[in-house]
Amino acid sequence: MPFAVAAFYAFVPLPDAPALREGLHDLCSGLGVTGTLLLAPEGINGTVAGEGEAVDALIDQLRFGPLLGGRLGGLDVKLSTATTAPFGRLKVKLKREIVAFGDPSAAPSERTGAYVSPADWNTLIGRADVLTIDVRNAFEVAMGAFEGAVDPRTSRFSDFRAFAAGTLAGAKDRTIALYCTGGIRCEKASAHLLANGFSDVRQLKGGVLRYLEEIEPAASRWRGSCFVFDERIALGHGLVEAGPEQAYG
Repeated sequence: MPFAVAAFYAFVPLPDAPALREGLHDLCSGLGVTGTLLLAPEGINGTVAGEGEAVDALIDQLRFGPLLGGRLGGLDVKLSTATTAPFGRLKVKLKREIVAFGDPSAAPSERTGAYVSPADWNTLIGRADVLTIDVRNAFEVAMGAFEGAVDPRTSRFSDFRAFAAGTLAGAKDRTIALYCTGGIRCEKASAHLLANGFSDVRQLKGGVLRYLEEIEPAASRWRGSCFVFDERIALGHGLVEAGPEQAYG
């Protein structure tokens, strides 16, 4: 029986994050769910796996259960499957940020780039006036990318700030199209660009994972596979396991 895998995040104020940790750990543990949850005052970020009913129950509790009091009602979830358990254990961690970036002015709960649906993404990045930028790290880009996208050649997400201040500085009046694995890094990257004078910033809603889920291979502008941070290593169209042998380039 395949495992259900859920990837999700939400930028929503959680000033009580330390007090939530034990309850979330108990909730996941009781459902037999493994994976990693990150909690911070700015929100939640996680990828978990388990039996389908257990993962569904967890998402329902996150959205509507008493532990979080409905604060995650709009939680966006990307679902996929794994043939074997993608996580060995459960970890619920407290962090300063749910994705480390290091810029307090990048506040996605206040302002982010405009969302672009997967259905509209091809048209956007096909425009000559649009600069498409991959917000992921270089080793992820090497496995798969959109045609014509700029690779900032970062080794960690916080390096994007230097790229924006240097290489990208002359493009403040251009339309910038950002994408990343599941959308979370684009939230902070777009907020950072907007806070630093970029006028038209857009981002792929749901990230590459949502694009691969919704767009048929024949219509796709994605080449290669999409790296994921679990034992499956990479996913392809339809969010099927791709494996390292399909690395891009």
